[in-house]
Amino acid sequence: MSEYELNKTEAENTDEPKAETLNTPTSAETPEAADAEALATDADAIEETPWDHGDTAEADVAEDDAAARIATLEEEVAELNDKLLRALAEAENVRRRAQRDKEDTAKYGIKNFAEGILGVADNLGRAMASIDEDARVKDPNLENLFVGVEMVQKDLMSTFERYGVTPIKALGAKFDPMLHEAMYEIEDTDTPAGTIAQVLEPGYVLHGRTLRAAKVGITKGGPKEPQLPAADAPAEESSAEGDAADPATREGQAAYETQTEPKTASGGNLDQEL
Repeated sequence: MSEYELNKTEAENTDEPKAETLNTPTSAETPEAADAEALATDADAIEETPWDHGDTAEADVAEDDAAARIATLEEEVAELNDKLLRALAEAENVRRRAQRDKEDTAKYGIKNFAEGILGVADNLGRAMASIDEDARVKDPNLENLFVGVEMVQKDLMSTFERYGVTPIKALGAKFDPMLHEAMYEIEDTDTPAGTIAQVLEPGYVLHGRTLRAAKVGITKGGPKEPQLPAADAPAEESSAEGDAADPATREGQAAYETQTEPKTASGGNLDQEL
């Protein structure tokens, strides 16, 4: 065999294992290798899973902390809600008080002025009372003067009523300490005790509130009226607006009714002079 043929044979022998190596499957492509890799992946996943005993305890602690935090937040919300409601209620009370003060100012803002004008009304009444009726008949000028004063007084009383100032009806009414001021007592066995027999100075009310109490003289020594139950007792009109007597009024009446002895002799003397 020639040297050329030997070299060719060696080259063929060298190429044959290479072909076999290329056609042989790798270990990764075999079923056994795939199963082994799947088992290894599952083992790694099991090792990385945190559901062991220690991790469960930590999860329970985290849940307890979250529940406590929620309870704390709920308490804060309830407290803030209570504060909000209280603030709204206080604001409403302030609004109502301001509205009431505004209404009172509109009604009773003229109190001081009305008290000053009452003196004018008193002087007009005194002027009319000082003119004798017989003298008016004899003197036409005096009659005209009386008529002029009377017109002024009527106009003044009309203005009073337009602004809520009304006179107190006192004569013959039961004594009311909220509306009347007792100056003296008069012995009268025929009239019920505590009845107003004389009016020295008329009183006035401003929108139901006493502007000036009437100065009066009341009777004593007369028969006492039977005390009726509160549910059956009729309301007594003691002012121009017909206000019913209150407990303070009844106490004042009872105080005068229980008095049987005169305090001083000045009351009798004044009654005789009048």
